[in-house]
Amino acid sequence: MTLTRHMAYVTKGLTGAALLTLAFSAQARELSVSTVLSDAFPWGQAAEKWAELVEERSGGELTLRVYPNSQLVSGDQTREFSAMRSGLIDAAVGSTINWSPQVPELNLFSLPFFIPDETAVDAVTGGEAGEMVFEAIESRGVIPLAWGENGFRQVSNSRGPIAEPDDLDGLKIRVVGSPLFQDTFNALGADPTQMSWTDAQPALTTGAVDGQENPLSVFDVARIDQVGQEHLTLWNYMNDPLIFAVNQQVWQTLSKEQQTLLRETALEAGEWETAMTREQESERLAAIQERGVTVTELTDEQYQAFVDATQSVYEKWAPRIGESLVEAAQTAIDGR
Repeated sequence: MTLTRHMAYVTKGLTGAALLTLAFSAQARELSVSTVLSDAFPWGQAAEKWAELVEERSGGELTLRVYPNSQLVSGDQTREFSAMRSGLIDAAVGSTINWSPQVPELNLFSLPFFIPDETAVDAVTGGEAGEMVFEAIESRGVIPLAWGENGFRQVSNSRGPIAEPDDLDGLKIRVVGSPLFQDTFNALGADPTQMSWTDAQPALTTGAVDGQENPLSVFDVARIDQVGQEHLTLWNYMNDPLIFAVNQQVWQTLSKEQQTLLRETALEAGEWETAMTREQESERLAAIQERGVTVTELTDEQYQAFVDATQSVYEKWAPRIGESLVEAAQTAIDGR
């Protein structure tokens, strides 16, 4: 064999191998999916359900690998959206709270005592306001696909029942890293303390902080009552929807069929997880009460007192979120 023929043979072999690799890559594409909580919680189960549906429907040609506990952002959940936008993360099932620093419109759901119940949540996410929120996310380089649910956030503490704003006076409450949360608890006379959940648990145990706020699912699964949280108030002061989303550049590399598959499976996983989360609420509440936690449910008059006490927060934040978005959400709530 001449040197020329030998080189041509080697080149042909390499080309064939490269083409085979490309074909295999096209057939078996894996996307990373970030989520803050593991599958011990409904949030993590939502991501796992999405991955399960994608693998089933794609025949293994497209797979989602779920990375729980914010491990792709070294435990800093507030960096998740930025990491997805930049392409360090392909996709995520994320929280409106955690993504709000990069997408101010997501603070809509954190306006205190603005969205009172589940029918109001559905009216907002399923209507014009929900479309406006998705447009805001897409304008920042991320493709939103579907809604899920982390649930209404309730407040607990180690001191005593909370039934009126004065009961929060001076209480050190652990909050997530959002200025809106700081403003809300300041307006109620509390002492909001920003810290990660990893730091919060020992702080609650030692009494360095008096209380915290989280959905019932987190309170129940994380056994927050075991760190001194003996008093729980159901006040539905804000809701935290989940959002299934994909990096825009990754989305553009997918075929139309793959895009349709991801969107349809995200919608199905979101509906499944939302229904499951809501169905489990009464069961979780019963389990929490059986463990000796005192549960306070607000009357309409008590609820209104909290609305009035945080009106200044609403007035400050509505313009930052966008008056037109807040008005669209209010219209949806009023018309539900």
